[in-house]
Amino acid sequence: MSRTGALHLASGLGGMIGKEQVKSAVEQYEKYHDLHGGEAKSRASKYADVANKYYDLVTSFYEYGWGESFHFANRWEGETLRESIKRYEHYIALQLGLTEGMEVLDVGCGIGGPLREIARFSAASVTGLNNNEYQITRGQELISSAGLSKRCNFVKGDFMDMPFPDDFFDAAYAIEATCHAPDAVGCYKEINRVLRPGQPMAFYEWCMTDRFDPGNPRHADAKAEIELGNGLTDIRTTAQCLQAVKDAGFEVMCAKDVAEDSAVPWYQPLDPNAGASWTSANGFRLSRVGRLVTRAMVKAMERLGVAPEGSVRVSGLMETAGEGLVKGGREGIFTPMFFVLARKKSNLSTQDV
Repeated sequence: MSRTGALHLASGLGGMIGKEQVKSAVEQYEKYHDLHGGEAKSRASKYADVANKYYDLVTSFYEYGWGESFHFANRWEGETLRESIKRYEHYIALQLGLTEGMEVLDVGCGIGGPLREIARFSAASVTGLNNNEYQITRGQELISSAGLSKRCNFVKGDFMDMPFPDDFFDAAYAIEATCHAPDAVGCYKEINRVLRPGQPMAFYEWCMTDRFDPGNPRHADAKAEIELGNGLTDIRTTAQCLQAVKDAGFEVMCAKDVAEDSAVPWYQPLDPNAGASWTSANGFRLSRVGRLVTRAMVKAMERLGVAPEGSVRVSGLMETAGEGLVKGGREGIFTPMFFVLARKKSNLSTQDV
């Protein structure tokens, strides 16, 4: 089950990083980013370290404040965040046509919240690919406690060089994960390689929309905050993302910004002016008051030595992430849910059909 208590937050903070090294890890991570003098080119060359440091530092915060599925979702009026997240995961399973007996790849699976939900919903077998040892360890605990060890598993590996043979999976998906790739075409080509011919891939991607103006300082600042607060090397535009899918050899079947269909703004849980619901523990933690309480709690735990030195700075990264995402959402310059459904081209020629 999810670790939602303060002590679990403190004990998990830093992941596989030694507790005495958390502060220096935060400092090293921050220096990769524009707001601390870093550059996108440097981040791209060190993308694995950027992502690994980030998720070692923040995974316990994610689980404490958001739950086991580390992603957004479009929402209907009257729908809770948790309900919308489940529906969002079911939608991708339905679009892929997942059924019992299929072997499915979750690219960049986090601690496996979507993986477990999709396996339950579709009865398919799902393999989660992740390059972060702490998240894999945590995900394996959750798979075991959910009784899904026979249908779900994790493999440690880089999505730029996957440890799977060619033509291996019946379907693949990624939920807000391949945004960490330094080269979208290279990442999508790897997904194409491990899929069987004619089989589908679907993903929700973090993108800048066509409203984004890189020459607008307000837009540029919001983008930089999102990158710093979320472990990203650079954020592609929707047009760049779609072209990368085509350049990787896929046939695009559907592409749309799902955020445009959301009755409730996707960023509402993070918006301090939106009056986040207090009807659940997570809802309270995401509210303005809840964030103040969390910040004070982390500060106290660090001072008492319960949480490692540097924990308050990690909490600050989460605040920066939320601020940038809300700015990007309000301006309509950023979406975390550019949805693409594509298919690997068949090896069959027209004469063979």
